[in-house]
Amino acid sequence: MTAEPTDHAQPDTPNAPTPPTPQTPPPGPAQLPTHRVKRTRMGGLWVAAAGSALVLLLLLIFILENGQRVSISYFGAHGHMPLGVALLLAAVLGVLLVVIPGTGRIIQLRIAAHRHRRLDAATEQENAGGETRLRSE
Repeated sequence: MTAEPTDHAQPDTPNAPTPPTPQTPPPGPAQLPTHRVKRTRMGGLWVAAAGSALVLLLLLIFILENGQRVSISYFGAHGHMPLGVALLLAAVLGVLLVVIPGTGRIIQLRIAAHRHRRLDAATEQENAGGETRLRSE
């Protein structure tokens, strides 16, 4: 019994010529260069204003939905206010507990950086002055 050759069988000659492939793309519409618009400060300000307006809207909704009056006591001071306002006040005071020490640390680091820059500039001036004296001798 002999096997019939199939259509996908390899040709007997391994170096059979292959059809030429086009090297250049077919003619079509010309590609225009793409330009990117750089981000500007005003664009960033606009995004920040839109984000802030959204956050304020969400806070307003939060306060309006939590309008039940609650009793607040803090170091002997007593008062009544809406629950939403009390929670928002607590959140703001919590943020201040983080921001105030953080601001102090940033100021401390800026002072240290300014001191180091001043010392580096003085050292460079001394080194530059010493080199000119050595060259003149």
